[in-house]
Amino acid sequence: MLVLVAPGQGAQTPGFLTPWLELPGAADRIAAWSEAIGLDLAHYGTKADADEIRDTAVAQPLLVAAGLLSAAALGEVSPGIVAGHSVGEFTAAAFAGVLDDTAALRLVRTRGLAMAEAAAITETGMSALLGGDPEVTVPHLEKLGLTAANVNGAGQIVAAGTLEQLAALEADKPEGVRRVVALKVAGAFHTHHMAPAVAKLEEAAKELSPAAPATRYASNKDGQVVTDGAEVVARLVGQVANPVRWDLCMETFQALGATALIEVCPGGTLTGIAKRALPGVATVALKTPDDLDAARTLIAEHAAV
Repeated sequence: MLVLVAPGQGAQTPGFLTPWLELPGAADRIAAWSEAIGLDLAHYGTKADADEIRDTAVAQPLLVAAGLLSAAALGEVSPGIVAGHSVGEFTAAAFAGVLDDTAALRLVRTRGLAMAEAAAITETGMSALLGGDPEVTVPHLEKLGLTAANVNGAGQIVAAGTLEQLAALEADKPEGVRRVVALKVAGAFHTHHMAPAVAKLEEAAKELSPAAPATRYASNKDGQVVTDGAEVVARLVGQVANPVRWDLCMETFQALGATALIEVCPGGTLTGIAKRALPGVATVALKTPDDLDAARTLIAEHAAV
């Protein structure tokens, strides 16, 4: 069984979209999406520097657009389940047919702007913890006033909170944690700091007419398969201020018999976690179009018939 997944914020790097725009029809598709959401995706994906694409309002639609573009380049795909990490859930919702591509991008543009606004209220951030036991780490984070905003599996946890709280974490690491690495994000996502963004997203979501997923869709909230389109959208809205449970998504993949996993552009993060947490599952990360052939081979061997 094939799993198709989309990465979250922090996966972007300067110029990562450049080779994808050389594919037939790709530049036209990006131009149409750019016009629909009022953001020059081609500029930000090819010419912008790291600071420009770190901006939440830019990074989120850019990541979703890249994921959709790279998935389209694969051709016909029949995954057994789809999922996305954080903002990647919007990409996955489009994969599953809950939202069309333009609707997903418009909603994620609203999300990015609202989260950037919420992040500006207080100086906050996120840091990945390398090593350690979640049962020890999570209570330690709570003691420092931090939230375990991403529980990614394979022992990886991302802490989120104010810059002062993250500095305290650097000085007082949980037992077993080797390093604390600041992430390329502009706020404490998936925490109470993002509550103001939820209300704005709820309002925008009222304009949507979501369809039932045509492919199984696993939610970040609890890893469960969601079969109702309106429930998928409600979870997309709520997840802005709640922790990402990617560990539970991977448990679902495993329980359903996953044999292969493809991560759309800019791939690498989720395949890295899968290699540690899902031994025996073949993986391909779409970083450039050079990875498409390997992904198509995997699809031919593992996709649902």
